[in-house]
Amino acid sequence: MFKTFKIALFLSIIFIAFTSCKEEKKKNNEIEFSTWTEERIPIMDYDEFKPMIQVSGDKKLHVFNFWATWCKPCVEELPYFEELNQKYDEVEVTLVSLDFPNKLSSQVVPFANKHQLVSNIVLLDDTRSHFWIPDVDENWSGAIPATLMFSKNEKVFFEKAFTFEELEQEIVKQLK
Repeated sequence: MFKTFKIALFLSIIFIAFTSCKEEKKKNNEIEFSTWTEERIPIMDYDEFKPMIQVSGDKKLHVFNFWATWCKPCVEELPYFEELNQKYDEVEVTLVSLDFPNKLSSQVVPFANKHQLVSNIVLLDDTRSHFWIPDVDENWSGAIPATLMFSKNEKVFFEKAFTFEELEQEIVKQLK
């Protein structure tokens, strides 16, 4: 009986060693989807959000896409942002949901999970749109989808829906 126990223990150790050392191979730049929860999507007012859109000294191109689950053109272009976020290491995409905060658990989280979003997500909840919309860009009417990109000392803003090709061209242009 003791001998059977030793064999079982030895086989268990070997099994654990092989499975714990198993290396998963992923495509280059592929980000693994992780289930979204309410806790993973911060709700911010503009004062909390504003530091995120300040030009920083890092070498990344920061892309902020303003969208909502009820906005058809927003939903149509989201896969393009996701794909380019994974394709370019030097691009960091943040999806800024303008859904109502009481819709976080019933709409935003299920949407993010259904579409397996991997980009950063924040929910902007600030009723002072007359203040923060022109602060994001002085020419923004408030319509969505809208996108803010910045790197180093340059900011560009787009109040439009992108095709994949248009978005990639703009990202490549901004990375130069």
